[in-house]
This record gives sequence, C-alpha cells and structure tokens, in this order.
Amino acid sequence: MNQLDQLKQYTTVVADTGDFESMKTYQPQDATTNPSLILQAAAKPEYNHLVAQAVSEVKATGATGPALTEAILDRILILFGLEILKIVPGRVSTEVDARLSFDTAATIAKAHTLIAAYEKEGHTRERILIKIASTWEGIKAAEALAKEGIHCNLTLLFSFAQAVACAEAGVQLISPFVGRILDWHKKETGKDFEGDEDPGVISVRAIYNYYKKFGYKTEVMGASFRNKGEILALAGCDLLTISPGLLGELQASEEPITARLTAAEAAASSHEKITLNESDFRFMLNEDAMATEKTAHGIRAFSADIVKLETLIAGMLG
Repeated sequence: MNQLDQLKQYTTVVADTGDFESMKTYQPQDATTNPSLILQAAAKPEYNHLVAQAVSEVKATGATGPALTEAILDRILILFGLEILKIVPGRVSTEVDARLSFDTAATIAKAHTLIAAYEKEGHTRERILIKIASTWEGIKAAEALAKEGIHCNLTLLFSFAQAVACAEAGVQLISPFVGRILDWHKKETGKDFEGDEDPGVISVRAIYNYYKKFGYKTEVMGASFRNKGEILALAGCDLLTISPGLLGELQASEEPITARLTAAEAAASSHEKITLNESDFRFMLNEDAMATEKTAHGIRAFSADIVKLETLIAGMLG
C-alpha cells in the first residue's frame, strides 16, 4: 500500500489545489482553494471557459462598475467550487475576499452571498466551508456564522492564540500553516528543521493535543506543507490539505507510516485550558512575531492576487 493510501487510514486527505485533474488523480475527500490557487488555475487555458462563463452570466444581470467586478469574482469562486464538488465526495473551501479580513460585518455578508449561491445550485451548506483569515474580526464572523449553520475554515493561522480563539468561538475547522511557520524560522535562524523538530509540526501538534484534551469539536487541518516529512510527522491529524506535488510523492512511496498524533498523547499532554478575550488575544498574538508577520503577509499576498484576478476580469470586460 502506498503512503497516500496509508495516510488516508489515519487522516482525512484534502487536495490543496484549484486543478481538477489533480483531484481526480489523487481522490481526496475534500478540496481547498484560495485566491492564489484560483488565480493560477484561471490563467490556464483549460479553465478560461469558467472565467468567461462568470463574466457572461454576471454581465447579463445588468450590474455595472465595482459591483460588476465583485459579482464576477464571486461567480468565478462559485464556478470553480461547483466543479470541485462534482469530483470530491466531501467539502469544498471557498475563501472570502482577504481585503475584508478586518471587517466582521462585511465578512458575514460575503459568506451569506457565497452560501446562497451554492444553495441556489442545489448544494447544502454541509458541503461548503467558508474560508476566513484568522484575525479577531474573522473569528468573530465565523462565530456568528456557526450559529446559522454556516461552517467556516479559519485560514492563515500561525499561532496558539488564534487556535484557542477559534475553538472558543465554535469554529468548524482551522488550517494552521505548517510550511510558512517553517519558512519564518529558517529565515530567522539560518537553520533547517526536519520531522519532529520542524516548528510548524510542533505548532500543529500542540494545537491538536490541546483541542483533543479539552474536547473541542473544531477540526484541525494542517496546511501549507514544504516537504513530505512534515506530512508524515502529522499523520493522525484530523485532516491534512496537500498540494498535488506532495500527493504524488506520497503515492510514489510504499514505506510504512504510523499515526503520529493520537488521542492518547493528547490526553497525557501538559496543556492547561485558557480563555482569551479580545485584548488577551491581540496581546498574545502580538507577542508572537512569527504569527504576526505571517498573518499580515498572507493577507497582503491573497489581497494582491485578488487584484490580479480583477485585472484579468477587466481585460475580459474590455
């Protein structure tokens, strides 16, 4: 049995891509997208028809100006999501505009728009995860949405503070970014880290153990992997979202793997339960230079890719 099939025995495998063919090849349970992945896919000739379809459909509504562009952007996300739902048996994550990361009300409104679009196409909200950045405002939006039965995936998560706040808010799922944590520490120290010594792996293990020890229902989905070793070190995590390249590496190997994250280890961990109000959260996050920098950088990068998508749309509108 190859490592990908072995991993699926311990962990729900999710495809981290906007490429449909990769999903068909590796048969993940769920799939995640983000503005960068959608931009990459939209630039490929085989996906141009989806962008053109979004432009055509929204123009027919009579929308103009900024509202036209915003509606086309939303429609592109939905059309990609609809195609993904034809391939995966589980859920698709669709991301809220990163430029709304510090606006709770606007994030809630955008989530309502996206969910309504999926429901109009016949999909229940059980199969949709709304991706929101793990800012205080984003977490509060997810908390409100959860009460409406709208499930969220809190992304750009780099710190224990963000993870605790998400659990307290009753968020459905979090995506701690393993590889980006590693990137920061390598740059700061000039050292490389592998396996159990990887700072990203250490972070996710701590979050997983904390959640399981105290019975939180929030799912932990490790994300943003830089190498196969990070994935194997987190076998047993609730979910892992993995790029096509690393899915291919796992599929090509038949070396045995074992569960590295377990409920027993979590129960025996030394964590003490904490509760964070807004000021506690902001201070704890501020004390974590890596998380502060990487969250801000991620929001900027995703926002920049949304602007690139808008430029692509503008070119098609003439």
